[in-house]
Amino acid sequence: MDTIQILLLIVLVISTIFLTVVGIQLALVLFELRRVLKNVNKIVKGFDTIGMGLKHGIGEATGFINGFKTVLKVIDLYKDKKNEKSKK
Repeated sequence: MDTIQILLLIVLVISTIFLTVVGIQLALVLFELRRVLKNVNKIVKGFDTIGMGLKHGIGEATGFINGFKTVLKVIDLYKDKKNEKSKK
């Protein structure tokens, strides 16, 4: 064999080994990224659940406040009618 062929064979073997190692490392990084994204997705779903619960709670509180305001209006109307009757 010629020296150039030997050098080309050595370079080819070294580059093949290097690219194989890089490919394995890339696969491991992608698996790790997939695992991290699953964990992030679980966290985001948790925040979404908390947000929906908070939204539901705020809706209930708003309904309670509106009901309380309605009761106060009824009481005010009753007081106004009572005052009108006592003035007559």
